[in-house]
Amino acid sequence: MSFNKTKADAELGQRVHEHLVKCGVETPVTELMERDSKEKVEIIQQKFTDIMKVLGLDLTDDSLQDTPRRVAKMYVNEIFWGLNYDSFPKCTTVDNKMKYDEMVVERNVNVQSNCEHHFVIIDGVATVAYIPNQKVLGLSKINRIVEYFSKRPQIQERLTEQIYHALQYILETDNIGVVIHAKHYCVAARGVEDTGSSTITSKLGGVFKADANVRTEFMRLVSVDDRK
Repeated sequence: MSFNKTKADAELGQRVHEHLVKCGVETPVTELMERDSKEKVEIIQQKFTDIMKVLGLDLTDDSLQDTPRRVAKMYVNEIFWGLNYDSFPKCTTVDNKMKYDEMVVERNVNVQSNCEHHFVIIDGVATVAYIPNQKVLGLSKINRIVEYFSKRPQIQERLTEQIYHALQYILETDNIGVVIHAKHYCVAARGVEDTGSSTITSKLGGVFKADANVRTEFMRLVSVDDRK
């Protein structure tokens, strides 16, 4: 999904960024990340034109002539917009007036990212759970946080950590569990070319890590097959 500025909270994004830096899980970036989006598109378009020419492709062909700009716009506006904290999603919370103290679990959350080593697709699902303390988060906000951190060059381990720590900051609790199950096309489509393997990562905090019963219940919910 492309970035929707009407559903963003840049101030919250900056605070989450500072929290991730403090936790040591922020994506490695430079100050060039702050360039204007239009400027980024223009620069990437020129660089990708050079790549295509080096590959020997004829950019006068009507099928290829617009490819550098398509790729540049895709990178900036569609698959890597999560590098910009001005795009961080609004995260509506409400006071936990109902004193809810059991798990809130969001399953089968779409994960579409790109491996930072080869810039090819990571495709999978996340399960995210938390036990509320003082705040309850709108359910769709979990999906949007997963989407936001997916829309940048990633490794799955860091993606898992970033989702956890962002929610930790927003919900003011450590009682959070994150599991991602994904297929990596840097493994499936190149290198070893293993099309059957997948990767599972998890980050557990608070009672999800310390309490064996809570951990077991969460992992059981992660493994439930919705097709049955």
